[in-house]
Amino acid sequence: MTAEPDWVIWNGSMGVLDMVAIGRIEGGHGFLAEPYDVVGPFSLDELETEGRIAFGECLVMSRQRWQQDQVDLRRAAREKRQAYIMRPAFTDDEAGHRETLDLPEEGLLKAAQINAAFRRLAKTAHPDAGGSSAQYHRISEARDALLERFGVAV
Repeated sequence: MTAEPDWVIWNGSMGVLDMVAIGRIEGGHGFLAEPYDVVGPFSLDELETEGRIAFGECLVMSRQRWQQDQVDLRRAAREKRQAYIMRPAFTDDEAGHRETLDLPEEGLLKAAQINAAFRRLAKTAHPDAGGSSAQYHRISEARDALLERFGVAV
């Protein structure tokens, strides 16, 4: 093992990608160099054999392993961040908007799903189609709020 930064540290949920070196070695176990010296002890044999080791949300891996796995790791991290952002911590307003548009009470919503629900209801809610201005305004407001919540420009 050298003091050169030969290893990649990756934490997709925090967006950390850095090159690191093994900082110190004690009895076949390693610790990373600063500022990641809190990561350890880990088996140097496992790191060299497997090409990567995991610490909670962090992975330490060889450059070669990073080159092989980075697309899948980035995709998984993006999906995990997205799921966290869209976790079902709904407000009463959001629950009401979902109910207004007759959408599922829980889970992720896609823009197409929100817009389809709006269009379906707009066919009868619009004043020109026999609905009322208040009814159309209510479903428009629900659509706009949900699209904003799920990060889609209105």
